Amino acid sequence: MLEILSTYGIPLAGLIAIVLAGRRTNASRIWREEAEAQKTRADRLIEELKEVKDRLTELEGYTQTLVLLLSTIDPQKLEELRANRRL
Repeated sequence: MLEILSTYGIPLAGLIAIVLAGRRTNASRIWREEAEAQKTRADRLIEELKEVKDRLTELEGYTQTLVLLLSTIDPQKLEELRANRRL
């Protein structure tokens, strides 16, 4: 056994080092790909959030217009809605 280790010990250690380095390289590649995928998802979610915020702003504008129209047409109804917290 010692003869095998003394004969093949250095090449075996080199082979082990190569295998371990290969695993680390493969693992780092996998982690890098996963990080890139997560960034892509995050970028997409940011864009979707911006769209939701823009749509909300648009709806708030429409609501203000409707409140203005309702206050012109039926101010009493507007006060009732505000009292019931619907506006």
